[in-house]
Amino acid sequence: MTLKAKHITVSINCAANDVYAFASNPENLPKWAAGLGGSIRQVNGDWIAESPMGRIKIKFAEKNKFGILDHDVTLPSGEIFHNPMRVVANGNGSELVFTLYLRPGMTDKMFAEDARMVKIDLEKLKALLENGGG
Repeated sequence: MTLKAKHITVSINCAANDVYAFASNPENLPKWAAGLGGSIRQVNGDWIAESPMGRIKIKFAEKNKFGILDHDVTLPSGEIFHNPMRVVANGNGSELVFTLYLRPGMTDKMFAEDARMVKIDLEKLKALLENGGG
């Protein structure tokens, strides 16, 4: 069974390598990813964030040259969500693409709200990078 998916994108006037370097550093998440919490720290090799959902664990894909920013988020319940995310070159800038899935039990309204929140986070990342804050 496949899940309904929505690709949320933002164009960033910043080189893809620079976007990747900033976005792949978990220590930068509180600066732009509100859904993942306002603080993050490393505990026994795991990245732990205090989020609106409670204490979560975030695990990014290994560093790579392909712009893959996939990350797994483990909720306090132990449920794990895989979040595909990519940064690709677009001329002198880049495109950041996040794939959001409609999870079982989620209403269309909840899905739309999640998509709206992801878009806000991506726009915040864009503003940070384009305005020299990244």
